[in-house]
Amino acid sequence: MARKKKPRKRGKRASRARRAARTNERAPTRGRLRAAFRRRRRQPLPLVAYVTAGDPDLKFTEHLVVRLAEAGADVIELGVPFSDPIADGPVIQRASERALKAGTTLSEVLKLARRLRRKTPVPLVLFSYYNPVLQMGAERFAERAAAAGINGVLITDLTPEEARPFVGAARRQGLDTVFLAAPTSTKQRLRALARLSRGFIYLIARRGITGARTEVSGEIRAQVKRLRRLTRLPVAVGFGIARREQVAALERIADGVVVGSALIECCEKAGHGEAGLEAAAQLVRELKAVG
Repeated sequence: MARKKKPRKRGKRASRARRAARTNERAPTRGRLRAAFRRRRRQPLPLVAYVTAGDPDLKFTEHLVVRLAEAGADVIELGVPFSDPIADGPVIQRASERALKAGTTLSEVLKLARRLRRKTPVPLVLFSYYNPVLQMGAERFAERAAAAGINGVLITDLTPEEARPFVGAARRQGLDTVFLAAPTSTKQRLRALARLSRGFIYLIARRGITGARTEVSGEIRAQVKRLRRLTRLPVAVGFGIARREQVAALERIADGVVVGSALIECCEKAGHGEAGLEAAAQLVRELKAVG
């Protein structure tokens, strides 16, 4: 009678092999955020476009992201709508209200990201408050985000002092972690942010909430210099960028600009249809034409 072969034990070596296989599957997405900010001489300043996912529904967001990428957006931030967006101005607050009314959740945004990944190679950053991520669980969130093709995550209300568990979960899945640097950030705080950041650092151009403004603060140059001494990561400036003159003023200072409220307002004014899509895409083309 033939002896039955005992199943081979899957020890530490097998576990390492499985982890390596998963890492290799994700390898092409690593470093894509940082690479998006590399520019040759006379190329326009890289542009990060923020959209609130689900405003007014996920189908429109899907079309909008593709159009913005085709218009020249180098990175897309997918905003997860939240019921208490304390850092956002009235434009993004209204967008969040519309998205929540349509039933948009973090899980649905991750499904949207998966669909987008099949349509466009543009790097995707998930922009969220921490509460939705905490409810899902940091490890599970990071796994699902990586599987959906997300390249980086920005948690707007997560402080460096409390960020290490989340950063660890993100690192294990190959996700970049983007942090906000404020005008009031001390050198010690900037150093902590620089250590935890991957992909790029988002520098807030002014104090207060999001929303389009007409001028670029004179403090920005000094803030960028402080960050340059602490990190080699690209520095993107946001909060209030809406006009070509602002982008031109940042041309030799920052590594990129972030545009959000102005794009959402384009869609609000023109309507959430073809006209709105074209208005937002046209703004991206205009801002990318600077230089």
